[in-house]
Amino acid sequence: MDNLSKLGWLASEVLLKGSGIKHYEPEEAGIILSNANSSLDSDKKYIQSVSDIPSPSLFVYTLPNIMIGEICIRNNFKGEDAFFIFEKFDAAFFETYVSNLLENDVLKVCICGWVDVLDDDYKAVLFLVERQETEDGIPFSEKNLNNIFDNLIIDKI
Repeated sequence: MDNLSKLGWLASEVLLKGSGIKHYEPEEAGIILSNANSSLDSDKKYIQSVSDIPSPSLFVYTLPNIMIGEICIRNNFKGEDAFFIFEKFDAAFFETYVSNLLENDVLKVCICGWVDVLDDDYKAVLFLVERQETEDGIPFSEKNLNNIFDNLIIDKI
């Protein structure tokens, strides 16, 4: 498992700890993630490791999907999953895309967010979004997603 997969898997474990997500059916739970570097960290390490020897090719563009696969297997998610590459975090995209999945009854719960690693720089910001609002939840909005991503205070209104 590469560093991107380890970071995403660990972040999802922390996010889901004690979340009560187990009461959803596997088909009702999904995951939508993104980053800016895809698997560039693994690609660089791979190139360094084979610089002096012939080697088989490594399809690093599949590694983000492997990360999502590991999270889905561990949590028995069988709903929609996708990994998108963006120049920077795009809260408007997440709000639109995930809201569409929830409103059209494709999913009832979704992990979404950003998982990125390149050399010593990394960031994992994951959100658990449920169709049914809870008393202690934060409204799912572009503004709140940006605030969480930027580690700012969130309005609960």
